[in-house]
Amino acid sequence: MHFTSEKRLDDDVLEREFTLGEIPGILWTPASASAPVPLILLGPPPLGLRKVYPRLVARARHAAADGFATATIELPGSGDRPRWPAAEQALADLRRAMEAGKPVTDEIIDALILPLVDKAVPEWRAALDALLSLPEIDGPVGYSGGVISIGIRLAVVEPRIVAAGLFAGSFVPRTMFEEARQVTIPLHVLLQWDDEGNDRQAALDLFDAFGSKEKTLNANMGGHTGVPQSAGDAAAQFFARHLK
Repeated sequence: MHFTSEKRLDDDVLEREFTLGEIPGILWTPASASAPVPLILLGPPPLGLRKVYPRLVARARHAAADGFATATIELPGSGDRPRWPAAEQALADLRRAMEAGKPVTDEIIDALILPLVDKAVPEWRAALDALLSLPEIDGPVGYSGGVISIGIRLAVVEPRIVAAGLFAGSFVPRTMFEEARQVTIPLHVLLQWDDEGNDRQAALDLFDAFGSKEKTLNANMGGHTGVPQSAGDAAAQFFARHLK
């Protein structure tokens, strides 16, 4: 891990950009913390960190106020990372189907999501190795965000993650439902009821499939970007219970 920039935000949050090999990322820590703090991994959408930075930094500031460090990394094929032609083709196929009002087939979903999960999860685990080696960060670790299939895989294979807040709203391959049954950590799942790009029934079926004894579904009226402040507060309370 190589830090490339550092700045202090106006609410006593230290923001540091880093690279892990070819992977860019951002780490936020409470600047005034006197002891190592727990960590929340912020899973970004595959739009590029620069595009979604305002949303990520808002979540990071909220977490820092609660005493948590947060970190995110650029997903494969996103932002300034090398282009990924197969993923671009799968995304184009998805958009064509949706614009034409046609069903999004399992083949399209599998081609878009499964290779992304296979590439992204080992990168997240390598980032976690590096982050936990820093003296200012300690466990336990949480995961927050999407792509939800990445969160599912991480919850299954990464024992250092003890709780996850997952965002419904991305297409989920059928094989991920089987993995969801293996998830046992506490879950807090956010669902926007009127999300135009989400299959609501599939999201409900996925929630039902999770094997966790403690799982909460926070469903709110509104579209993909209409998440109410109360939903963010509820997610913060979830991590406060499980990471402190």
